[in-house]
Amino acid sequence: MDRLTEMEAFAMVVDQGGFTDAAKKLGISKSAVSKHVSSLEARLGARLLNRTTRRVSPTEIGLAYYDRARRVLNDAGEADALVTSMQSAPTGLLRISVATDFGVNHLSPVLSDFLTDFPDITVNMVLNNRYVELISEGFDMAIRIGELEDSSLRARKLTETGRRMIASPAYFEKYGRPEKIDDLNNHKLLHYSNQPSGNVWKLRAPSGEKRQVRTAGWLSVNDGQSLLNAAISGLGIAYLPSYLYADAMQKGLVEDAIPSLPLETHGIYAVYPPGRFTQPKVRAFIDFLVHAFADKGPSDW
Repeated sequence: MDRLTEMEAFAMVVDQGGFTDAAKKLGISKSAVSKHVSSLEARLGARLLNRTTRRVSPTEIGLAYYDRARRVLNDAGEADALVTSMQSAPTGLLRISVATDFGVNHLSPVLSDFLTDFPDITVNMVLNNRYVELISEGFDMAIRIGELEDSSLRARKLTETGRRMIASPAYFEKYGRPEKIDDLNNHKLLHYSNQPSGNVWKLRAPSGEKRQVRTAGWLSVNDGQSLLNAAISGLGIAYLPSYLYADAMQKGLVEDAIPSLPLETHGIYAVYPPGRFTQPKVRAFIDFLVHAFADKGPSDW
């Protein structure tokens, strides 16, 4: 006889307080429930239920077994739900948080393909430049760039971006080009104001040594695209990801400030709340993004 069936019959008798109600709940006969429980007791070699003409209650051993059995049955139910969920078509509202510059330049252009592939999903994409609390603020997922903070969130790497200091040819013609990290102290820097570390750039020297540059900026903005625009207009040197500056660099609007420095790389991740299984709409979007950004890399934007 099936072990899970025996467990389920026993647990339902305990839940309902008797064989009659348990049989109704399970949709089988009272004698079948009794047979399952008797078979379970025989297999275990222990009496699990105290039976009287008025009521049925678990023995001490039965109560201990019930706790474990109920846990097993719940896990089995979740396993069934997982399979059902994974086979069901993704539907519903998908709320996404993403930094403004990445959302405008790279997420928005691919959304039409995603919505065409999954017409039963509706997307609410929130563009902002702050760290959102996914669960408390009601987001299904977020796109985050750089080192992930320790948290209980699950994460999947989508691709990578490079990071370099860039400025316009006009800026270099007017102020000169820095040759090494220390030269930045004499230049006009453009800072991202939302950085938790403040106006500090963490750079890697050609030797591999990690350096920090802390210089007051001529301009601070909480948006990467605005910093790029400022750099293009000749206001100073900005330290930006390649997904922002790549097009401007190809057009000759900006140049690498210190080409001898190694290219810093940062991961781009989809993060989402933890759970026994991932919602189909979230899984579908993450799989889509992995495919959409498959040809991207630190220097390929």
